[in-house]
Amino acid sequence: MGQASSSQQLVPSSYSGLEELKSNDGKGRVINPLIQKKLDDLDNTELNIAVTGESGAGKSTFINALRGLQNGDEGAAETGTTETTMEPIGYKHSNLPNVRFWDLPGIGTTKFPADKYLREMEFERYNFFIIISHCRFRENDEKLAKEIKRLGKKFYFVRSKIDNDLKLMKTHWRKMNEEEELEKIRNDCVSKLEEAGIPSPCVFLISNFDLNLYDFVKLKMSIRIGRSSLGGCFPFQLDHD
Repeated sequence: MGQASSSQQLVPSSYSGLEELKSNDGKGRVINPLIQKKLDDLDNTELNIAVTGESGAGKSTFINALRGLQNGDEGAAETGTTETTMEPIGYKHSNLPNVRFWDLPGIGTTKFPADKYLREMEFERYNFFIIISHCRFRENDEKLAKEIKRLGKKFYFVRSKIDNDLKLMKTHWRKMNEEEELEKIRNDCVSKLEEAGIPSPCVFLISNFDLNLYDFVKLKMSIRIGRSSLGGCFPFQLDHD
């Protein structure tokens, strides 16, 4: 993977009219050549997004879902019931060749205990992070969040397999209120991240297999390409022509 420039970050929502700005200023006037150059540079900016978390959290399945692929499709990230990813592997977005998702090995395994993992994964190489967690917030989730913050970078925190969690709860409480349980899970993740020193953390609850449930569409629609300062839950978008 080429070294990601420290100036490559994510684009503000003010670039939503980017295609229009490329040809004119919105009023039929040709824009300044310097601005045009900056917009052209924006199109060519490489964005490297690292997907990290514990083994078995669903990182590879998540990357496949973002790329519009099913597990087992040609070009899909390899998945399995045992530890599968042994080194960072990059996957280009289906429609945006300058966006690459990096499937990182799982933290906290015998091969990659937490301290070794944080030393060897070279987090400084990536522009942005997505931490995948499942079941409950764990010590390794906190370690990842703190390391990313230490490097001055941003991340989304994704709680996967929410559908499995709710099914398990329903076996114990027939009158479970799904919306209340989702809010409890979300608030728990937020509070744990805030306790770890992460202000205003961005938390998404998803099912990797039923993409219409919970926050997957919201997450996918919050990804945008480019470079600018990124603060809080800053929107970026993957799906544009």
